[in-house]
Amino acid sequence: MSHLIYKQESYEIIGICMDIHNHLGEGFSEIVYKDALEYEFNKHQIPFQREKEYAVHYKDVILPHKFYADFVVRDSIILEVKTVSQLNNDHLQQTLNYLSVSNSKLGIVVNFREKQLKYKRVVR
Repeated sequence: MSHLIYKQESYEIIGICMDIHNHLGEGFSEIVYKDALEYEFNKHQIPFQREKEYAVHYKDVILPHKFYADFVVRDSIILEVKTVSQLNNDHLQQTLNYLSVSNSKLGIVVNFREKQLKYKRVVR
């Protein structure tokens, strides 16, 4: 049986996302869900950073364009919020890029636009 990285923390994050989806439904833009996540993280005293900026290092320079992760939860989990018809490989690849530049091991991509909340764990 495989060991899930950040198992309890993941369940906590996904549970909060499910609660938000149950209350708001599927029709809002990403910013509304992000605001609700910020409210819930503060309410549950879960440390997070919103829109955390990451520089991209290339050889001996830092490239001018940055990555902005939607949330970094507990200094270790990248949380990407989507409102798309369905998650695809581009969303997972984007999260892998965030994991790479942040040296994090786990990303969670959540999609609030479907009838039921959909999420994927992305491990590096």
